[in-house]
Amino acid sequence: VQRTSRARLAGQISPWFVLLGFNLFCVLAISGYLLGVTQSKEYAEAEWYADLWLVIVWVTYFILYIATIARRKEPHIYVANWYFMAFILVVAILHIVNNLAVPVSWGHAKSYTIWPGVQDAMVQWWYGHNAVAFFLTAGFLGMLYYYLPVRAQRPIFSYRLSILSFWGITFFYMWAGSHHLHYTALPHWVQTLGMTFSVMLLVPSWASAGNALLTLNGAWHKVRDDATLRFMMAAVVFYGLSTFEGSFLAIRPVNSLSHYTDWTVGHVHAGALGWVALITFGSLYTLVPSLWKRERMYSATLVEVHFWLAIAGTLIYAFAMWNSGIIQGLMWRTYTEDGALAYSFVDSLVAMYPYYIARAFGGLLFLLGAVVGCYNMWMTVQSAPLAAPREADVPVVPATIPGE
Repeated sequence: VQRTSRARLAGQISPWFVLLGFNLFCVLAISGYLLGVTQSKEYAEAEWYADLWLVIVWVTYFILYIATIARRKEPHIYVANWYFMAFILVVAILHIVNNLAVPVSWGHAKSYTIWPGVQDAMVQWWYGHNAVAFFLTAGFLGMLYYYLPVRAQRPIFSYRLSILSFWGITFFYMWAGSHHLHYTALPHWVQTLGMTFSVMLLVPSWASAGNALLTLNGAWHKVRDDATLRFMMAAVVFYGLSTFEGSFLAIRPVNSLSHYTDWTVGHVHAGALGWVALITFGSLYTLVPSLWKRERMYSATLVEVHFWLAIAGTLIYAFAMWNSGIIQGLMWRTYTEDGALAYSFVDSLVAMYPYYIARAFGGLLFLLGAVVGCYNMWMTVQSAPLAAPREADVPVVPATIPGE
């Protein structure tokens, strides 16, 4: 936000408060998990005392961000900053509403949610789906819209399309959470609403993916030669595939087969490893040399090795889970002529054995790639050649006046 706004952060103490405060929240939350002090809510396990502290930190984060945008010297707000703003604001709203609870007492860690029964499930998955959307989609789309043009040395294909896709994603995502509750006590019309918006969500999602790929027009030779840019391109492809799969899995008849199976695990990891991790690696490989004023990464070969390990690991992992999930779903819904289940749950577990071996192997490849990447970044900081000073980095020496 500082670079795209051409303004420093609006505060000297608040950035440190946000950094240290968020890490303190992590300590409070994780210590609660180890002690068995949780709300038993997916993505929202932390109890009320940690949640209250996170609200204070996160609201400070939002105020700091908005104040920095307000003091910008750049006339317009770059699209990456729109996505970061949505990420901060919507996550705050989701966190506050989903974690409204009454503690047993001020001196007790236990609390009870104010949402009863099926309303609690609905609010939880409104939160759960959109926490993924605005944390792992909006925030990382902001990274994509900044680092991809920087690395490709190309302007974003269409600024107007990026803004339209931003508002489409922001609006449609907020209504899609109920597709997690197909075939439950949730009213049928609410399930249908979530399914409908999930399918509609494909339009702005693919608009972002298409905008990114079209930005590479005229720079495909760089994608071939530059593994860092290839990380970003592959991330965009996985983003497009994952959003299509998400819309497909939200359709009620498809969900009847996929729900509770490893197909969902494959979908999540195609997004988490293929989209989130790959765009993160590409961004880091762009950022690290610039941050430490290095000419380049320590080893382009190691970046290449990391790329192929990450791609191979992600594909093996995702395909293993897709196959195991479909087999699970089919086994669980197969009946004998007498109307009894043809396979026990243990039978389905035995059938998963080769796929879980493949899953572990794919995860190991991905982990090895991450280790290679960390080593490469460390060596870049320690021993890569320094970049030539840019004109803006050279101090201006006052001219000497004769006679002085």
